[in-house]
Amino acid sequence: MKVVILCGGKGTRLYEETEYRPKPMVPIGDRPVLWHIMKRYAQFGHQNFVLCLGYKGEMIKDFFRNYRWHVGDITLRAGDSGSVEFHAANEESDWTITLAETGELSMTAYRVRLIQQYVGSDDTFLLTYGDGLGDVDINAVIDFHRKQGKVCTLTGVHPPGRFGELGIVEEGLVNEFNEKPQAAGGFINGGYMVCNKRLFDYLPDNPDMMLEDEPMKRLVADGELAVYCHEGFWHPMDTYAEFRYLNKVWSQGTAPWVMPS
Repeated sequence: MKVVILCGGKGTRLYEETEYRPKPMVPIGDRPVLWHIMKRYAQFGHQNFVLCLGYKGEMIKDFFRNYRWHVGDITLRAGDSGSVEFHAANEESDWTITLAETGELSMTAYRVRLIQQYVGSDDTFLLTYGDGLGDVDINAVIDFHRKQGKVCTLTGVHPPGRFGELGIVEEGLVNEFNEKPQAAGGFINGGYMVCNKRLFDYLPDNPDMMLEDEPMKRLVADGELAVYCHEGFWHPMDTYAEFRYLNKVWSQGTAPWVMPS
């Protein structure tokens, strides 16, 4: 089952960092937030990733192309032989990563549409954003999705108070999807989605289309959008204050998204 991660936005609210790099590459500790998200999925056994690149995507390519150079200690000989010794074991050696160019200006629905070929023969794929961290039980969301039998299941999370709101009815269905209304509360879309391939039928050939706009509203209208309500930790990294907060909990060794070894 592929894990599709949206990595193409400009992150304008975090301009202090994203002026120089794409938001998924903004660091928490010594690794980019994207790595932390991927690590969470990998700990649940999902190690086959498709990264939807856009703004400064070459930096993400460089990070993974030279992964062992970026993350470990190295001894090298500067002479003609060019021998290199990597001292740390590569815990991510089983990861498979497809780096897909989905356009610098594309919106989220179009980015997902463009990677359909990389989902392969699986009926189901996982989908999330490249800037939100949570202690979400990935496999519990998958099990819930299979029981619901809908096109898409998103993970509903409790927000910091500035996001859009989900209207939720019984049996885990969404009956309303409001993108950033004036008054927010309850649950919001935290990503960590599970999608049937039928989702591609809802994605128009329009680079300006947000997944969170007409596609989500059509799913709601068709009764095909479910929500797994997550009561645990979730936090975005949209602003400099949030960047500082996430780095603080990481440095204190209390990061909730990290599973015990």
